Amino acid sequence: MYRNLILFDGVCNFCNSAVNMVIEIDRHQIFKFAPIQSELGQQLYRQHGLDPIDIQTLMLVDGDRVLTKSDAVLEVLSRLDGGWQLLGSFTALPKPLRDWAYSEFARQRFALFGKRDTCMVPTPELRERFIG
Repeated sequence: MYRNLILFDGVCNFCNSAVNMVIEIDRHQIFKFAPIQSELGQQLYRQHGLDPIDIQTLMLVDGDRVLTKSDAVLEVLSRLDGGWQLLGSFTALPKPLRDWAYSEFARQRFALFGKRDTCMVPTPELRERFIG
């Protein structure tokens, strides 16, 4: 069972930047990470009814609880140090509106930020925070 595991698109430049930001802010190192393109990422993505070939959302796996789209982002932000918890108040917005905005951004992320040919390789210092 995985706790505080963020599954992300490992070839998405924006997604990699977001993971790096979480790593930097997460002083207590509560989050672990796995690219969806990894064997574990594909397995968990499929297990929860998502297509690992057509990646449209990050996923937060926390025990039996699995969050996607805006719920996942807002939950991650609410657990970070600093003022990031304030962004958790966006849960007051209707979920369909939040998820629509998330999906629209996800569709445009490669055009806006580009993509890599391969997944990010963590540095030796960060390797223990990456699973899969």
